[in-house]
Amino acid sequence: MKTPATKPPAERRRQAPAPGSSRRVPLWLRILIPTVLILVWFVMFGAGGASFGRISDVSTNDQVQQLPASADATKVQVLQAEFRGDDVLPGVLIYERSGGLTDADQAAITDQIAELAQLDGVVTDSVSPAIFSEDGEAAEAILTLDTAVTPADTVESIRGYLAENPIAGVDTYVTGPAGLIADLTGAFAGIDGILLLTALAAVLVILVIVYRSPLLPVIVLFTSLAALCASVLVVVALASADVLILTGQTQGILFILVIGAATDYSLLYVARFREALRDNDKKWDATLVALRGSFEPILAAGGTVIVGLLCLLFSDLNSNKALGPVAAIGIGFALLAALTLLPALLLWAGRAAFWPVRPKLGSAHPGLDGENAKGAWPWLARLISRRARLIWIASTLLLAVAAIGAFQFKADGVSQSEFVLGSSEARDGQAVVGEHFPGGSGTPAVIIGPESELQAMTDVLLANDGVDSVTVISDDSVSGTLPVTAGGVQAFGPPGTPVGEPTVIDNAVMLQATLTDVGDSAPAEATVRELRVDLEDVAGTVLVGGTTAIAVDTTDTAIHDRNLIIPIILGVILVILMLLLRSVLAPVLLIATVVLSFAAALGVASWVFDGLLGFPGADPVVPLYGFVFLVALGIDYNIFLMTRVREESIRFGTRTGILRGLVATGGVITSAGLVLAATFAALGVLPILFLAQLAFIVAFGVLLDTFIVRSLLVPALAYDIGPKIWWPSKLAKSTASPR
Repeated sequence: MKTPATKPPAERRRQAPAPGSSRRVPLWLRILIPTVLILVWFVMFGAGGASFGRISDVSTNDQVQQLPASADATKVQVLQAEFRGDDVLPGVLIYERSGGLTDADQAAITDQIAELAQLDGVVTDSVSPAIFSEDGEAAEAILTLDTAVTPADTVESIRGYLAENPIAGVDTYVTGPAGLIADLTGAFAGIDGILLLTALAAVLVILVIVYRSPLLPVIVLFTSLAALCASVLVVVALASADVLILTGQTQGILFILVIGAATDYSLLYVARFREALRDNDKKWDATLVALRGSFEPILAAGGTVIVGLLCLLFSDLNSNKALGPVAAIGIGFALLAALTLLPALLLWAGRAAFWPVRPKLGSAHPGLDGENAKGAWPWLARLISRRARLIWIASTLLLAVAAIGAFQFKADGVSQSEFVLGSSEARDGQAVVGEHFPGGSGTPAVIIGPESELQAMTDVLLANDGVDSVTVISDDSVSGTLPVTAGGVQAFGPPGTPVGEPTVIDNAVMLQATLTDVGDSAPAEATVRELRVDLEDVAGTVLVGGTTAIAVDTTDTAIHDRNLIIPIILGVILVILMLLLRSVLAPVLLIATVVLSFAAALGVASWVFDGLLGFPGADPVVPLYGFVFLVALGIDYNIFLMTRVREESIRFGTRTGILRGLVATGGVITSAGLVLAATFAALGVLPILFLAQLAFIVAFGVLLDTFIVRSLLVPALAYDIGPKIWWPSKLAKSTASPR
């Protein structure tokens, strides 16, 4: 039985002098090239570091900006600005005293609302008076915020005022869409600091353990940081020019993706460079050999991820469409840094980078030299050579069992108030609103339709049990607060103001329907869907928008994107693998293992989220993003393994080549998997439901991919199939592969 080590050290083939070796390249050029590369990257590192301070200025968490222009909610958002005269965002101010508000409380509340109306960012003439609940325990006021001033800042000013001027015994909350956005913005506040420091610390610890060297981890980590800074520099510039949309979640994913990917690509190059130093005396020669061995797999791995991410451009949801280019830019710089900056730094450091365990010229390649090579990977290779079929069948069954839970994964959307994990004043305030007022107070459905059908539209709205009241925008006021009676249409302004005629713009009028249920709840979304169907019978041009409609359209668009993008990504990556491996069968099997690994990760996540953590569900983009990252990055490991396997198979035959490839890349892939899992797990430090779920799915999926798929399933399956794994290439007909 052959082992992965087929030749003793004395018979090991020496590397031939590489083109452009130190004997052909002048010394001055060997000094100039790495020096220029390092200086260029230092400049980008500095410029990108300065851009970190601007990234929050160009980032947005406004849901409506994520919708396509064709969505009804988007059209309404544009049109209602014409009726109101400003681009505004509603906020709800709620007061509550258990046992009832006193007369003094009511007077103080009225005075506070009048003062809050004067704050910068609050549209003064659109602030409603205090509305007291029938049970006498609560009061609410609608504060309309001007989006020209950052809504989150305005909300913080309001909350600061309330904290400095408390009414004894009265609890206060700022909620509604403005409050939710403020809480979400606050949750993302740790992206620049906590998230990045957590990810870097995790990577540094793993690198120190892997390399047992003080200098090499610093070189690799600086390479990753330089790639991130360059990415931020370009992304901020493009976002400032409105070329792309940058959201808080995209920002977090960019940080993690670049750090993880750049480190992974660096690990592959470092492994090749260390091998080359054992066979080449000169650092320049070793660098050229390492680049020649790592260039194709790193370029293919990064290119595959970039192509997979750019498939998101087929999305209708703008947040998905924006993530593709932003993340692709990050991977592009990770690729460039690993193939330019890292080789230049290691050329400068040479063998000293690996101190105290320096690779010596002529020393044995661990695991590849000698028939009885020791270590975990040679042992595993020998086990696969004896029990290949048993190993791949057992691995497949294990993943298949885990994948059962994927059918129970709930990804049909969650309410916006559930986006923030932990404490949320806006979420608590919405619960208080629901106890004393109609749940949809402050977040009405917005209906825009023909003036001629005003009565018919009103009748439909009031006939729905999910609608509490209806108001119509009038010429004398931008908002109304009183219900429209079923007997006829009336236009209302704030109490005490004259009532004017309905505002008509392009033969259309605008109504607002206050829903009985909380605006971002499932019952409210069901009401909006019913209203759209019923109002379509009145006139095909009636549009229903507002906070609830935005959530409905976002969910529907995300589901559409998920069902469209996943098959496209699979097809594109399959073609790339076929071209890379010059095979049809191997890529099909590799794609199948990655999909099975993703399903297993999703299945385990379903059990953890529902049974252990009690999450309310998941956004539809969670499985889509999880698939994009797991498949694209999982294919990276396939590429690392199978390109080395093919290289070894050409020299030693397929089955021996598989074992040698496993031994040569096992440590690299495992280290890379641990780094990537740790960086994505760092997303969990932010109290955002979406990021916490994505962190678990990707981190757990990468570990599955690393320790089961890439270490057991793929090598064992390929070994069992033998040379035919390369069908239909000539390598499939090779007879130099002893069993």
